[in-house]
Amino acid sequence: MKKLLGILMAGAMMLSLAACGSTGSEAASTGSSANTAEAATAASSASTDLKVGVILVGDETEGYSAAHINGIKEAAAEVGLPEDQIIWKYKVPESAECSDAAEDLVGQGCDLVIANSYGHQTYLVETAEKYPDTTFVSMTGDFAAISGLDNFKNAFTSVYQSRYVSGVVAGMKLKELVDSGTLTPETQPNSFDADGNVKIGYVGAFPYAEVISGYTAFYLGVKSVFPTVTMEVMYTNSWFDIDKEGAAAEALIANGAVIIGQHADSTGAPAATQRLKDAGTICYSVGYNIDMLDTAPTAALTSATNVWKVYYAELFTAAMNGEEIPTDWAKGYEDGAVAITDLGPECAEGTADKVAEVEAALKDGTLHVFDTSTFTVDGQTVTSAPVDLSYYDYSTGEAVAVYQGETKEAIHDGYFDESTLRSAPYFMLHIDGIVEDSDPVA
Repeated sequence: MKKLLGILMAGAMMLSLAACGSTGSEAASTGSSANTAEAATAASSASTDLKVGVILVGDETEGYSAAHINGIKEAAAEVGLPEDQIIWKYKVPESAECSDAAEDLVGQGCDLVIANSYGHQTYLVETAEKYPDTTFVSMTGDFAAISGLDNFKNAFTSVYQSRYVSGVVAGMKLKELVDSGTLTPETQPNSFDADGNVKIGYVGAFPYAEVISGYTAFYLGVKSVFPTVTMEVMYTNSWFDIDKEGAAAEALIANGAVIIGQHADSTGAPAATQRLKDAGTICYSVGYNIDMLDTAPTAALTSATNVWKVYYAELFTAAMNGEEIPTDWAKGYEDGAVAITDLGPECAEGTADKVAEVEAALKDGTLHVFDTSTFTVDGQTVTSAPVDLSYYDYSTGEAVAVYQGETKEAIHDGYFDESTLRSAPYFMLHIDGIVEDSDPVA
C-alpha cells in the first residue's frame, strides 16, 4: 500500500493534462454487449469446466466489493457457471498478499483469476507472467495493453456517466432548496461563498485520475441543473474507512456544504450526513456503489453505481466458449453497465423525469459528460489534453516508466473522450469551481 500511495500521490502532483497510467494500440471495448438472453444461450452450450478465482479488497460488508460479489454471482447464474467453480479470496490487501492469493488460486486449478482493486494490479501481473495459460483480469487497472502479456486484462465501467447523473439529482435538489427559499444566505449563510455560489462537498479516496474523473463528472452534473455552485474535495487516503469518511463529511458540512458526494466505499459519509440533518442542518448525501437509504433514509438522494453483471457475463461467456477476452473493456449506459440507485424520498419534484432525459441522452451519444464548453481551467476553455499512457513508478521519487505507452490526444469534437484510450479513467484536469484540500483527513 505504501508503494501504491507513493506512486499515486507523486503522480497526482506531477501530472495535470497527462494521466499516470498506460495502454497500447488496443482501445477500450465500447460496442454493444450481448443481451442477457444471448449471453445465456451462448454459454448454455459451452463447457462448464471453467474455474474462476476472485481476489477482493473487501467483502460483502464493503460496498465496492459487495457490488462485485453480487455481479459475479448474478452473471454466473445467467451463463450457467456453477457457484462451486468460483473460489473467493476476501479482504486481500494491496500488497504481496495479492500475489500469494493469486498463486493459491492457480494452484487450485483456476483458469481465470480476477482482482477487484487498483492496488492489486502490480502484484497480479507478476503472477500472470509466471502462468501464461491462466487469464488474469485486474479490474480498474491501467497497463494491460502495454504489459506485453496476452493473458493480462483490464476492465472498468464508464462510471463517470452515472456520477454525472447522480450530480443531476443533486442539482435538482439544490435548485428546489434555493427556489423555495429554504436555502438562502440568511437561513444558512455559511453555505454560500462570497460570489453567491452554493457550496457542496465530496469525500474522495485518493487523488488520482479515477477519483478526479468521478468528482468532476458529479460536479458537472450538478452544474448542468444549478450553475451557481462550488465544490470542496477532501481525501481520506483509504478506500474504506468509516471513521475518516464520516469525519470528512462532517468537516465539509461544517464548511457549509449542502450536499456530500463520495468516491469512497463505506457508509461513513451518508451516516454522518444523516446525523447532521437530523440535528437540523440542511444537508444531503449522494453515495457510491450501493443504495444508501438504509443508512441515510431521508438524507440519501441516490448513489452512482456499477452494474458489474454486464461485464462478468461477457467475461465468463467468452472464457467458457474459448473466445478472445478484450484487453481493455469499458461500457456505460448504452450497455446497461452503469446506473443510479433508487431516488430518495426527499429528491426534488421532477427528478425522475430529468434523470430519464439525461440517461437517454447519454445512451444515444447526444450528451458528453466532459463537454469542454461546460467547464474551464484557469479561466480558459481547454482545447487540447494530451494523455501520456505510460505506466510510471514514482516510489523512488523519480518517474520511471515501467511500461512505455503512447501520448494521445483525449479531446475530440469538443469533448474529453474518457475511457476509450484505455478502460481506466485518465481525466486529470483540475477545472474551475472545484477546490481540493491539500491535506487528507487525519
